[in-house]
Amino acid sequence: MNVSDFDFELPADLIAQNPPAERGHSRLLVVHRASGRFERTTFAHLVDFLAPGDLLVVNDTRVFPARLLGRRVPSGGAVECLLLRQLSVGSALVWEALMHPGQKLRPGERFVFEGAGESLHGEVLERHFYGRRTIRLWTDDVGGVRGAIERLGHMPLPPYIARADEPLDRDRYQTVYAREEGSVAAPTAGLHFTPAVLGALEAKGIGRATITLHVGYGTFKPVRVDRVEEHEVDPERFAVPAAAADALTRAKRAGRRIIAVGTTTTRALESLAIAEDGTIAATSGETRLFIHPGHRFQLVSALVTNFHLPRSSLLMLVSAFAGRDLILAAYREAIAARYRFYSYGDAMLVL
Repeated sequence: MNVSDFDFELPADLIAQNPPAERGHSRLLVVHRASGRFERTTFAHLVDFLAPGDLLVVNDTRVFPARLLGRRVPSGGAVECLLLRQLSVGSALVWEALMHPGQKLRPGERFVFEGAGESLHGEVLERHFYGRRTIRLWTDDVGGVRGAIERLGHMPLPPYIARADEPLDRDRYQTVYAREEGSVAAPTAGLHFTPAVLGALEAKGIGRATITLHVGYGTFKPVRVDRVEEHEVDPERFAVPAAAADALTRAKRAGRRIIAVGTTTTRALESLAIAEDGTIAATSGETRLFIHPGHRFQLVSALVTNFHLPRSSLLMLVSAFAGRDLILAAYREAIAARYRFYSYGDAMLVL
């Protein structure tokens, strides 16, 4: 398929720049795959579309403040760094990072991030394509490198949010069930859930299982090829613990619906091996699975997701689940109804 087949026009004013005033006060577009019917509602009514015995699967990854703003040493020029993946442990940590200005930062270049009386130092070790660098970070401050990142870093809001991050984002660009730190982007379908919504689901007899997939830069990575099949996604670390594997096994054997919250959860679930007797084992590792039309879903029965960028791998994943024509029609419906798009936008339930 052509990447251009996944294009659409979106009015700029529908790109959500801020979260709703209150978490969970989002709109929900319900897409019925069998009939092609759409329903407009609010996220608080999600429980009305799920049934006792359904299994909701969420991603408990936690976003860390991976965006660092500093200066080059000794010139003083501005430097921006997005930490992508930690490559080593110790007092001087090695990271894969996305750096700006990419063309100027060569191996041996040094930089520093400062604030609140502390400093985090860095050096470029290796240069890669598209602004990527291997860097090392070190500090003399109490708490070490990870502590300095936590205090000096900014929440890595997506580039289509045209404002600086604010203290509120430390809470709102995080799910209420986030536990395992390691993501540079939020699993945004989960941002709509509140304790009240989770409580209503539990009271109705809807189960919940928790997995972890740490979202990497691949969630923003442009699709730079013309043919869908030629695109490659970046590897992302994931873990499915024994409790989640057991819950998935029971649901699969009983023929009950498995509802994935987000494309991240979907990638993790669809990366799992299923034994002949239906057993799903606890596992951890990396997934490079690129889900696009033609993929045969083995576990996911329904999907909670946000609205995604044109020509993106995430839009291709949702199209694989529901069909490209139906999803693009749903997007046209959402635009006509002035739903909010992208990370802080509204949600879609695909049944």
